[in-house]
Amino acid sequence: MKDLVKYMAQALVDHPDDVDCTEVVGEQTSVIELRVAKDDLGKVIGKQGKTAKAMRTILSAASAKIHKRAVLEIIE
Repeated sequence: MKDLVKYMAQALVDHPDDVDCTEVVGEQTSVIELRVAKDDLGKVIGKQGKTAKAMRTILSAASAKIHKRAVLEIIE
């Protein structure tokens, strides 16, 4: 799941080398923390949060396939 989020974020931003993604794994839920450069934060969030919502939807669909739950946190 972490690689999927990192791939999507790197495709969106101007500084793909600054994308950092960590995963905190629990029994049923994984929390994926995404950090990007300060200049690219708006590109990852999108207008009215639409890009972030789309990334969360894709992550939910992918995690449902492996019978787990994943949550995306975008960290400033």
